[in-house]
Amino acid sequence: MITLQDAFKKFKSRLELNDKEQNNASKRQIEVREYLDTKFDIDRSFLTGSYARWTKTKPLKDVDIFFVLGDEEKHYRDKHPDAILTAFDDALVEKYGRSAVTKQSRSVGIDFGVVVDADDNTDYRVVSVDAVPAFVEGKNYVIPNNDTGKWMGTNPEIHADKATEAHQAYSNEWKGLVRMTKYWNQNARHGEKPIKPSFLIEVMAMQCLWGGWGGSFDREIQSFFATLRDRIHEDWPDPAGLGSPVSDRMNGAALTRAQSLLDAANRDIASAINLARSGRNGDALKTWRAFFGPKFPLS
Repeated sequence: MITLQDAFKKFKSRLELNDKEQNNASKRQIEVREYLDTKFDIDRSFLTGSYARWTKTKPLKDVDIFFVLGDEEKHYRDKHPDAILTAFDDALVEKYGRSAVTKQSRSVGIDFGVVVDADDNTDYRVVSVDAVPAFVEGKNYVIPNNDTGKWMGTNPEIHADKATEAHQAYSNEWKGLVRMTKYWNQNARHGEKPIKPSFLIEVMAMQCLWGGWGGSFDREIQSFFATLRDRIHEDWPDPAGLGSPVSDRMNGAALTRAQSLLDAANRDIASAINLARSGRNGDALKTWRAFFGPKFPLS
């Protein structure tokens, strides 16, 4: 039987991007870019967000593609941010169909109809991407924000640098712990994600995963989840110091629900740790698998 530490190492590996998935993500970026080039003046595009920071979990959904718009589209800056989102939405519906395209507060989502199996496998394919229209503003960017009705500053490069710093300060285990926590967050048994957006987990981890790597995955997860529960109600600003607070989607009802689910999570974690401590390794593995989902191995 696999040891608990080896199970966590295998779990961490399963959540990492592999070459096939990276190639498929790149192909999807090119596909969407080549089409949108026929509709808009686009200076450049690049894969960004948690995908680029290596904090994206499996299955690969909502992979962000930044589309930096050129001079011919600058008239959108004088309009409500919904105008560019609607324009992107209309254009993408022409290619992918209404049922596959969703206009969101800061991007337009495209679902490729990839089926996720019972083990959260997708045959190494990206399930969906989010097309993010953006403009350069100095050394940063602005993107639409329909939640506020304003353009919002952002800088993916700063986000990536801060994630790298956190990862290195945590003996290169930080990103793995973040991916595990995000995987728990999207566990189907929750229905709607307890913590939204998933980036909030990453932002909280920049402060809550502190003191250095202790060497035990289960204990690190226990400590992080306890802190998530205690601090989920706090305001968590954009790490780049530009955009709206990352926690602004967590209203009172969402916070109450998240705290309740995090309370249950902490009880589950304590149960799994106690099972392992009492020598019931097989039961501990099953408890962790029920907690995280099918990517956590039993052997």
